[in-house]
Formats: sequence, structure tokens, C-alpha cells
Amino acid sequence: MATFSELLTHTPSVRFFLPLIYLAWSDEVLSPSEIKLIENQINAQDWLAASDKQALAKFLDPAHPPSATQLKEWQRLMKESARNIPADRKKDLSQLSLQLANLGSEQLPGQYKSEPATKALHKIEEALGIITGEAVREMLTEARSSLEQPPYLEEAPTFDVKSLQTYLDGSQAELMDKVKLLLTDPAFQYSHIPQDKESYRELVLTWCQHLADRGYGAWSFPEFSGGKDDMAGYVAIFETLGYHDLSLLIKFGVQFGLFGGSILGLGTEKHHRAYLGKVGSLELPGCFAMTEANHGSNVRDLETTATYDPAEEVFVIHTPHYYAHKEYIGNAAAHGKMATVFAQLYTGGECYGVHAFLVPMRDDSGAAMPGVKIGDSGRKLGLNGVDNGRLWFDQVKVPRENLLDRFASVAADGTYDSPITSESRRFFTMLGTLVGGRICVPIAGLSAAKSGLSIAIKYGAKRRQFGPTDGDEVPILDYPTHQRRLMPLLAKSYALHFAHRWLADIFVQHEGEDTRELEALAAGLKALSTWHTTASLQECREACGGNGYLWVNRLADLKADTEIFTTFEGDNTVLMQLVAKGRLNEFRQEFGSMNIFGMVGFLARQASTAVVEKNPIAIRQADEAHLRDPEFHLSAFRYREENLVMSAAQRIKHRIDQGMDSYEAFLQVQTHLVTMAEAYMDRIILEQFIAAVQAAPQAETQAILREVAALYALHTMEENQGWYLRNGYLAAGKASAIRREVDKLCASLRKQALPLVDAFGIPDQLLGAPIGTNYGQ
Repeated sequence: MATFSELLTHTPSVRFFLPLIYLAWSDEVLSPSEIKLIENQINAQDWLAASDKQALAKFLDPAHPPSATQLKEWQRLMKESARNIPADRKKDLSQLSLQLANLGSEQLPGQYKSEPATKALHKIEEALGIITGEAVREMLTEARSSLEQPPYLEEAPTFDVKSLQTYLDGSQAELMDKVKLLLTDPAFQYSHIPQDKESYRELVLTWCQHLADRGYGAWSFPEFSGGKDDMAGYVAIFETLGYHDLSLLIKFGVQFGLFGGSILGLGTEKHHRAYLGKVGSLELPGCFAMTEANHGSNVRDLETTATYDPAEEVFVIHTPHYYAHKEYIGNAAAHGKMATVFAQLYTGGECYGVHAFLVPMRDDSGAAMPGVKIGDSGRKLGLNGVDNGRLWFDQVKVPRENLLDRFASVAADGTYDSPITSESRRFFTMLGTLVGGRICVPIAGLSAAKSGLSIAIKYGAKRRQFGPTDGDEVPILDYPTHQRRLMPLLAKSYALHFAHRWLADIFVQHEGEDTRELEALAAGLKALSTWHTTASLQECREACGGNGYLWVNRLADLKADTEIFTTFEGDNTVLMQLVAKGRLNEFRQEFGSMNIFGMVGFLARQASTAVVEKNPIAIRQADEAHLRDPEFHLSAFRYREENLVMSAAQRIKHRIDQGMDSYEAFLQVQTHLVTMAEAYMDRIILEQFIAAVQAAPQAETQAILREVAALYALHTMEENQGWYLRNGYLAAGKASAIRREVDKLCASLRKQALPLVDAFGIPDQLLGAPIGTNYGQ
């Protein structure tokens, strides 16, 4: 194959076809049919001399294809030829062919300008499938070092980032800033985390002690125990810890939220004064021993027993068989000295159901107490800084006073007494006092999702890849596919943030009250939020490619540590069934309180909805103003929820009417119930997001949040478009319009993506990822 200098010795006629042959060979190895096609076209040109046709045939010889070096020589020749072509004509292959034919010649013979030559050239291009404009541009473009790329300039924020951060943090902004400042201290650096679990556990204990020393652990406890009696502040502290190492978060939650919270919520003043000060200072590390290997989420039927002995005035705590042991108990394997143990209370030969008892586990030297056997759960997928363990009790005696007796007491003679006569209601009332865990865990999990999204979005705004041949590489966040991956997750994170803030406020206002609705909302939000965290961190990891897989960029730890969030504090699928049952009870009570006129009114409202929202115009309306209207979003969410509630109730009733047991009836519609519960929670989340948008303090903040809310709503509808189409709520054209609107919102919010994650207020030291620092620079 000819070199650069040899190419110049060929006639202008041969050189005319060289750009085309170069493009054909540089694209891929020419197939026999492609070679034949080019040869036929060349041989058909009667203005070409026989010697020229023979020379061109050599260039097409499949036995002697050009080497990579020779192709580079050809490319140099093309670039030399293109110097005199005007910029606006450099995409035209015929222009390059004419210039190359002219190279070294005074004048190009007229036949090269003739129509047959140009037609022959274009016919070959078309047959080979060469997009000549792009191909020529690529051929003539010089490679550019990434160091030569101009810096990519982000658009200025359209809103005040600090004001949005303050709005997100609400009344706890100052406290959260103080906690963040402490966590950025070098003593809390991630780089100090050891690989072996024993050393890691000790580091996490040290971190936890730093927090306790500053009063953060006891924040929700009474003032006499060193606390602030401030549950709202405790929730904010927990949320902020979610931006740091999650082993610390869980250790903190076990010690102060679960162990301390059980004493505070289930005990009485004698327990508060005896223990809370020591718990808050971490002088008394403790455990929350509820879960058992055999029963998991089924707390009502756990098997550990607490049998009262009136002769000694003690409860005897006992594990009846191996698999009745307490399982996965935080603080048990290494540090815990006392446990709140949930057991079946027996007195006078009767079982009164599950109650909580304070049981010493270790003495001051760290040795297990007599009758207590402690096992280590071992290394886990994540959270290896938390010392999860197993507990067995062999006839362990504890004083009668160690019963946490807020809702029930046992007299010295063994007489059982409770202000709540119903065992079922007493059980759920006791568990209801512990709902704070289901409030706090998903909030902190969402903090982890925010961290992941901050890392991925900042990296995406800096990381360049591909681009037009004659232009710069493009930040990957500019690609619509990348926007589709991250922007809806960012929007849902904002939606969940405001829903969590709303529910936490309700929890604080109604703390200590028996509110089944609060428990159901906490269960549903916990499930949806932790599922979102898992999905977000997986997408963030993938969106960061190999850099997301590197331990140093922290996404690996965030993924591993939050995996368990979907199952502790209740398995998410089980929790969604709890939500569904609660929603069905509300539905039943609504109908139960209706007389015939109320029933008629309810059905009339259903019919009215169908007329207004399912008419041929409404189901096809697809203009931007309508698609972004929050009233349309709410109507769509409510319609889906109410339809699923009604159909679930009808399906269950139909089975029961046919004689089926209610348990079996629920079992047969289980998947329907979970879908119904998700629709219910989606509506709750959207309502709170819209309310938060309307309450935002500045017009600019309202404007950006309105756009984020629209993306959350429309993307959720898009995910459920099959249901909406089947039920006639959307026409196919409107479903397509929603998809296009989601694309537009993703593109629009991409321009404000960096300030939107900056508004989370996560310091670089807490993100702890080089690719997520200063937008990845």
C-alpha cells in the first residue's frame, strides 16, 4: 500500500477517489461485496484511463489492506488537501476529493467537475452507508488532550442555595450545622477506618463517645438526665449523622434511640432516674433485644420467657431452645452491658403477652453475666463497625423492678395489672412508643441517598466523555440518558425529604399518644424511602462507572451499609402490608359511618371523578401547562389510590362472602394490597411536596421546587403508566406526552443540578469522595 509521498505520484484521477477509499478502509475491513461495488462503479467511469482503474484496483485488494501506519499517512494527505477548503464546505467529500486531486497540480481537468463523477462518488457513498459529513469531519479533526479542553462552565443558580438549604433544614438548621462541624473534625475522618471489624468497632465506639460527651446522645432525654427533652432535635441529629459513616449512625441509634428510647418510652420515672443519665453519657452501653431467629418480624409470637417468681420477687428470663435466641442485636457482641429484652410475661401460671425487661449482660470487666451466653454475628455485607451479636438466657434472674412498667406492672405477690385491659391493644400501644425508629431510620437512609446523588451529580458535571468530532468532549451529565438516570432520583429525594419532615413533626407533636395512623404512615414512608435509597445508590454507582466502584469514592460503603435498611425496623414488604390493612380499615370505617345518603354521595363523587377526569378531552390533554399542573398530579395520584382501595376491598369481600377465611382472603390479594399501599404513600408524599412548595419563602425557591415536584409527579405516573392506560385515565398520546415532559424537565433541572445538591449542605469532608469534591476537579 502506498505511503504519503507515493500517493502524490498518482494521477489526479486516482487521487480523486482516495478519500472515499480511505473512509471505507478506516471504517472497517471491506467486505467482498463492498469491494465489488466500488470496482464496478470505478470501471463504469469511461473518463478514467485504464491505468488509473488498475491503480485504484490495487488500493482495493483485500489481500493487501492498508496498515494502521499507512492509514495515518493517508490521513495526513487528506488534512494537507483540506487546508484550502472553506470551513463551511469541509463536510463535503467531493470538495475534499477535488482538493486532493489538485494537490501538486496547476489545474484540475474538467472531467472531475462533471456530473457523472460526482454522481458516481455519491452512489458509492450511499451504498457503503457512509455519513460523509461526520466521516470527513472525523478524518480532519486533530486529537485533543483533555488538558487542552476548555473548562466547562455551569449555569448560575436561579435561586439562593443557602436559603433553600435553610428551608430544607427547617427549625433545626443551627443544630445540624453544629453536628456537621463536629463531624468534619479530623478525629472523624473516614481514612482512619480500619479493615478488620474489631478495630473498626472500637473506632465507632470512640466516635460515639465524642458525640455523647457533647450531649448529642441524650438530646431527647429529660433534663435531669443530662438531656434537652427535645425529640425534634434528636431526629435532626440522627439525620445529620446519616451524612457520615453509617456504622456510627446505627451504633448511635441503638444506644440512644433504641436502648435509651425503650427505657424512656416503656419505663417509668424510677427507670428514667436510674438509667438514662448513664445511657446518655455512654457509661452504660446497652442493647435492644427484640428480634429472634425463629420469628423475625413476628414480635407477638417471640419465645423468650420472663416468668415471675413471687418467692424471690424476680423475673426469670429464659431462652427455651437454641433458635429462640435474640438475633442480630446491635451492641451485643462487644460493648453492651445491659439489654432491653422483650419476652412473654408469665405470672400465676398465665401468659400476659410480650413485655420489656432490663437484663444485665456483662459485668464491669466485660465478662458475660451468669446464665447469659453471647455470640458474635460476624462480618456482614456492611456496617461492620457495629457489633451485632446473639443472646441466649439460661434461667437469668432480674429484680421485679426491671420490668419496664409504663403500661403494665406486677405486684410483689405476682398480681398483674394494666390500665389497658385488651392484650392486643396493650401490645400495639407498647410497640407504638418505639415508632421513633421507623421515623429516624429512613430519614438517615435518605441522607445516604443524598450523599450518593451529590457525588454522582458532581462527578457527572465534570467527567467528560465523547462529543462531536470537531468539538470538545461533553460532560456526561449533559447526556439525556444520564439525566434520566439521576434527575428523577434527585426529585424523589426532595419529595421524600418534605414527607419525612412532615411526619417527624407529627411524631414530635403526638409523642406518647396511641396513634395507629402515625404508625402506618411511618411504616409506609420507611419502606418507600429505604427502597429509594437502595435504588438511588445502585444507580449512582453505575453512573460513576469504575470510579464509583473504587472504595475511596465511598459509594461502595454507602451501598453496602444501607442494604440492610430495607429490612431492619421491619421488612419493607411486611410493612407495606401493614399500611394496606390500615388503609382498608379507614375505608371500612368510612363506609361503616355512612347512612344510605352518605353512600350515595360517595358513589356520586366517584362518578363525578370519572366524568371530569376520564372524559375524552381530559385523558388526551397534553399541553405543558396542564401536564405541569399540581392539581392534575394530585388528581391522578388520588384516582389511582382510591381505585386500588376500592378494588382491593371488593376482592377481599368477595372471597369472604364465599366462605373463605379472612386470613386466606388477605393472602390471595397480597400483591394487590402492596400496590395499593404504595399508591396511598405516593399520594401522601406528593401532597406534602406540593404543600412545601407553596410554603417556600422566596419566589425563586418556589419556582425551582415546583419544577422538581413536577418531575417527581410525572415520573411516578410514567412508572405506573400501564395502570393508567389500562384503567382509561390516560390516552396513549397523553402517556407519550408525559414521557416527553419528563425528558424536558430532566434537561431543565440538569442546569440546576449542582445547586440542588449543594442545597443539601453536605460538607466535602463528609461526602468523602474525591470525585464528588469541588465538582470532581
